[in-house]
Amino acid sequence: MDTITHTLFGLALYGAVDKRNFSKKEKGALLFTTIVGSQIPDIDVVSQFWDTEGQYQMWHRGITHSIFIVPFFAFLIYSFSRWIWQVKSSFYFWVALLAVFIHNTADLFNAWGTGYLEPFSSVRITFGTIPIVDLVIWGILLISFIISRKTVRYPSHLVFKGAWCFILLHVIVQTIQGSIIYNQYSEEYEQVALSASFIPTQFSVIAKEEEHVSIYNTSLFRKDSLEYSLESAQGADLDLLFQHNPEAATLKEWAPFVVIVDDGDVLGVYDPRFYRNGQSFLFEFINRSELEKKGN
Repeated sequence: MDTITHTLFGLALYGAVDKRNFSKKEKGALLFTTIVGSQIPDIDVVSQFWDTEGQYQMWHRGITHSIFIVPFFAFLIYSFSRWIWQVKSSFYFWVALLAVFIHNTADLFNAWGTGYLEPFSSVRITFGTIPIVDLVIWGILLISFIISRKTVRYPSHLVFKGAWCFILLHVIVQTIQGSIIYNQYSEEYEQVALSASFIPTQFSVIAKEEEHVSIYNTSLFRKDSLEYSLESAQGADLDLLFQHNPEAATLKEWAPFVVIVDDGDVLGVYDPRFYRNGQSFLFEFINRSELEKKGN
């Protein structure tokens, strides 16, 4: 999920706690715990400052997004809260644990995926059933915020607990639909990847069969349509590409599968899950002509 959504998750966790008997410092510790817990896995972005071997794509959403790192982050946040606000209850540890767990688990559901099982597996697990920016989730939380401010009929913490129930229901419904669609295509194609649209119930299916890659716009509620038909130069020698652009080797390892481009001059690989308007924003390549000029 994007940074805004993770921040909203932290605020929603804070809102879901009954704080009527909390002191000011207890509320401060709780707010810190939920916000930092909802953001701390993305601390891995700092790795781009020392990455000299093109491994940032593997670092980002890697070990910091592992299920096994969750207790470590929770203890770190709890220890800081105890030091600053002098709160000693283990409640803050469990809230931190939940916040980090939600971050790492939520990121499984979009196309980017995470290293959820690192360090035991470097495979990026991705379901692709929820977009990185999910406007339904934003809408649920916005409505909950308005209700909590405009009515005294329902306690605020109950409103936000209800919001979490609706978010969970939304994720379940989306994932069931995506799973059905994925299984339908996996019976016909060699490799299949799924990417959720910003519109609920709508998905892109990226299907690969040998050198042919097809991108379909699909839903359980209407007929599928072919958006793009791509060709991958499967026989291309990528050693030169990986030698001069190590990010390309990382992308090939990170993505479920890539499309290989080799037109004589441009040699590269791109992730077709992010293919829009004739190009993918995850495209790593070299120009042979430019390399020759530099060689001269």
